[in-house]
Amino acid sequence: MPKRTTTHRRNELSGEILELFYPVHYQVGMALEDALRQRRLTRKQVAILWLIRSIGGERRRLSRKQIQQAVTNWFEVSNSQITKALRAMARPPLALIQIVEDPKSGREKQVLLTAKGERFLLTMVERGRAFFRPVGERLTPNLIRDGLVFLRLASAALEDAKSAAGEIAARRQ
Repeated sequence: MPKRTTTHRRNELSGEILELFYPVHYQVGMALEDALRQRRLTRKQVAILWLIRSIGGERRRLSRKQIQQAVTNWFEVSNSQITKALRAMARPPLALIQIVEDPKSGREKQVLLTAKGERFLLTMVERGRAFFRPVGERLTPNLIRDGLVFLRLASAALEDAKSAAGEIAARRQ
C-alpha cells in the first residue's frame, strides 16, 4: 500500500477513534465515577482514592505532592481545591484518609488510607467491577482482552506523544 494511502487511512481511523472516544469519555467515564463515588464523594475525591490505590502501592499512601501533580493532570483544580478535598476526606463523617508529616521532610505531607478508607476503597472497586459486568456478559473474553491490549497500547502511545511534545516545547524555551 502506498505511503500516502496509509497516511490517509491512519487519519481516517484517528477520526473514528475521536468520534467514539470523546462521547465515551464523558458518558461512560462520568457514569463510572458516579458509581464509584456513591453520592458520598466528589469526582476529585474518587480520583484521589484511585491514585492512592494504583500508585500508592501496598502501603496505600502517597505524598501530597504526587496527588497534586496527578490530579492537576486530570482536572482543572487549584492547590487549595485539592487541600479542601483532602481535608474533607480526612474529617468525619468520611474519615477515609489521614494526612501526616513526611518523616523525610517536615514540610511535605503524606496521605494514607485509614481502615475505613481501605474498606471504602474495596467497595469502590467492587462497584466498578459491577459497573463493567454487563460488558463481560455481552462480549467474549477474547474480545475483551483484545480491547484491553488496544487501550493499553493507545494510552502508551498518547503518553509518549505527550512526553515528546513536552520535550520539544521545553527545548524551544
